[in-house]
Amino acid sequence: MKNYLHKIFVFSLLTVLVSSLAGCSSPPTGNSPSVNSVASNSEPQKKNSEFPPIAEKVAQAQMKNLDGTTSKVADMKGKVLLLNMWATWCGPCRGEMPALVKMQDEHRERGFEIIGLNTDDGDTKEMIDKFAAEMKLNYKLVWAPTEMQAALLKISNFGGIPQSFIVDRDGKLRGVFRGGGANEIKKMEELVAQIVNE
Repeated sequence: MKNYLHKIFVFSLLTVLVSSLAGCSSPPTGNSPSVNSVASNSEPQKKNSEFPPIAEKVAQAQMKNLDGTTSKVADMKGKVLLLNMWATWCGPCRGEMPALVKMQDEHRERGFEIIGLNTDDGDTKEMIDKFAAEMKLNYKLVWAPTEMQAALLKISNFGGIPQSFIVDRDGKLRGVFRGGGANEIKKMEELVAQIVNE
């Protein structure tokens, strides 16, 4: 019986550890909206005409840049965008950031841009700058307004972070990636490489 209980304990511990690597479920401050989680379906579709435009609430949202200015996804047509929802306290977000840095370096010259959407409005500019320096981030970081976060969470039907959304040069949504697992990162890298070369 003791051996059986030990095995259950070890199994439970491993389950918690593995699930914590895939994504953070919600910020400790409770500032982000949440939705029910679903299984990932990140497979790219075949024809560009089949893709929907990114939601207007995402395209037109005023993202607050670290320098105090604002920008909108709609103003970046002509670029391939990867919108990445993250927070400084999220371990899986940290885990996928080296892959994002590598993608930004590899595809920058082809009009590819990553925008890191900070989901925790409690993070100050100084906290984000320190975090970016520590993680050696080479892409744009902004605060995502609540309405933009809600619209993205509605698209992904996933309440955790990290999650990423790929928008093509025409402003069409081409991929949604939930969590920071190795499988999701690999699929994301493959889709980005495909779209920047179209």
